[in-house]
Amino acid sequence: HGFHVTMGTTMLLVILIRCMKGHFTADNHFGFEAVAWYWHFVDVVWLGLFIFVYWL
Repeated sequence: HGFHVTMGTTMLLVILIRCMKGHFTADNHFGFEAVAWYWHFVDVVWLGLFIFVYWL
């Protein structure tokens, strides 16, 4: 779990730097979208694990 969060945070930092440098346009933003999908996937997995471990 820690590895996934570390990788997600690193990718978000890279995306932030790329955004500040103007690497993304309305037509070219796949990297941004891919990181967003990954981060949301990690969120959903974490919520599932939390419910399974602490509620069930």
